[in-house]
Amino acid sequence: MRISELSRRSGVSVATIKYYIREDLLPAGRPTATNQAEYDELHLRRLRLIRALIGVRGLSVNTTRTVLHALLEHTSEQHQLLGLALGAIRLTDESEDDTAEVTEVDILIQKMGWEVHESAPARAVLADTLASLRDLGAPLDSKTLLPYAKLAGRMAVLDLNQLEGVTDPFDLAERAVLLTVLLEPALLALRRLAQEHESAQRYRAG
Repeated sequence: MRISELSRRSGVSVATIKYYIREDLLPAGRPTATNQAEYDELHLRRLRLIRALIGVRGLSVNTTRTVLHALLEHTSEQHQLLGLALGAIRLTDESEDDTAEVTEVDILIQKMGWEVHESAPARAVLADTLASLRDLGAPLDSKTLLPYAKLAGRMAVLDLNQLEGVTDPFDLAERAVLLTVLLEPALLALRRLAQEHESAQRYRAG
């Protein structure tokens, strides 16, 4: 397809498509003549993925490039793909570790029996959050977090079930991004809805 058709089908302007190509987010099309190129369905799928990462999830161009390159270079193993997707995206700005909170995170992981790399970004995020809660006078420890961790474990099973049977390398990479990046806002929204319902059940005036 020509770039005009790619633009029409994807909903992305021609100028933006060319920008993504220049920024190495989208591979160039197959040259057919001077200043002309052909694009295929893989371009369309990758363009939709770029839109989701940048437009829906709000990732920067640089982070999106890192995610795409990491995933598309390692498409042979589900565990490696998920690790790359998670490692390529910082959940929050890096901050100094607080020893007490890092210890609590380690205890929690040990209680759950989780196999988690020591440099996993989520470790630092969780420790930093616990430190902030402590500073605000609402400290949480591993015992309090344990029921939440068990819920997270059940969600992880649901997540990984969605990778079962996927054999196409691009499909696998795409699904890994969906599970690790794009699904998070939906899960947070579900939690908010559940909290509103629970509050109504507990505190609504009779």
